Amino acid sequence: MAHWFHRNPLKATAPVSFNFYGVAGSPAANKICNDLRTTRARLLEMFTDVTCNPEIMKNATDAYFSLLQGFIASLDGTTQENKMRFIQNFKWTDTLQGNTPSAQQDAVFELVSMAFNVALWYTKFASRLAGKENITEAEAKDVHRSLKVAAGIFKNLKEIHIPRLITPAEKGRDLEPRVIDAYIIQCQAEAQEVTIARAIELKHNATLIAALAFETANFYQKADHTLNTLEPECSSKWRKYLQLKQHFYMAYAYCYHGQTLLASDKCGEAIRSLQEAEKCYSRAEALCKEYRQTKGPGTTAKPSEQLFFLKLGGLIKNTLEKCQRENGFIYFHKVPAEAPQLELKASYGLAEPIAFELPSLSEQCTAEVYATFDLTKGAKNDKAKPKDEEVKPVKEPDLKPQKDTGCVVS
Repeated sequence: MAHWFHRNPLKATAPVSFNFYGVAGSPAANKICNDLRTTRARLLEMFTDVTCNPEIMKNATDAYFSLLQGFIASLDGTTQENKMRFIQNFKWTDTLQGNTPSAQQDAVFELVSMAFNVALWYTKFASRLAGKENITEAEAKDVHRSLKVAAGIFKNLKEIHIPRLITPAEKGRDLEPRVIDAYIIQCQAEAQEVTIARAIELKHNATLIAALAFETANFYQKADHTLNTLEPECSSKWRKYLQLKQHFYMAYAYCYHGQTLLASDKCGEAIRSLQEAEKCYSRAEALCKEYRQTKGPGTTAKPSEQLFFLKLGGLIKNTLEKCQRENGFIYFHKVPAEAPQLELKASYGLAEPIAFELPSLSEQCTAEVYATFDLTKGAKNDKAKPKDEEVKPVKEPDLKPQKDTGCVVS
């Protein structure tokens, strides 16, 4: 299912040399600085390497973060801030704000910005894998897990690391609560989409599918409402995606709830539920067009062209016709004026974020080496470089569409 998920762009960053000549007063201190530069560059390369997988990404992330913590964690046995935390300036763009960067002279800002990009990478890896033709069960599990890993990273940043920033995030920036909450919820909703697709594929009971679809629709609605106070020019496209997914899964919920009602001999209520499914599906189709026409950051998904989307339209139509035939021959039930109130609660299949933990501090970062960094010497700046480094957008690999079989899991 290529182009099923909307993806905002990766964050871009200015190069960082970690050249603390004079301050780094020992070979071991210089080695930490050199390794910080190389592990950072390696991690940035992995974000756009199509051969990168979660294992490679985790290794690259751990290599950099284990060293970066040497500039954040207290290494001298006191409760005071690490003396190296505020020595280096870092610049990062934001996913919704184009190429205008934010800058902070704070290693915690670097940690949360880079980790945010790692979480984005997991969502893009999941999207790329889901776009494969004839995806296997193992690959579907990787999609599901990657989305939950991303949710866990976003959640960890929001709860633990972002509150440590001295300078709070500006409105509309990635690290502010509305934006990061939307990412957390979207990841959970998309992980549940994998569960729903599998439940349909394996013909699980209609009650479970309806409940999962209802919970997923509510997730998308919650994510959309989280963004409703952001500037429209940066959030409208993303919100259209969230809205179309909400209506699509409400259509699924009403469709499968209708099947449950028919199986309980409540044919009139079943017809009304299917009629509501039709209405939600039509709204999802209209939102797909609006989404394609809306300008804004990110890749444009094409859900209405996918068999998974198109099959639902046929399923609703056929199920409704069946209910109407049965009602005309057997039940003769009155069709209620009001759509049934969905009060469905899924007992199984809900996606919880996978807890994220930073790697252990690198063995290179000892108290003895830390003591050889001398801030009184002052870092010598490379005067040949321009004062304001340009932050170039990340050139991301194209997601090539493949033949759509309509299957998410085989």
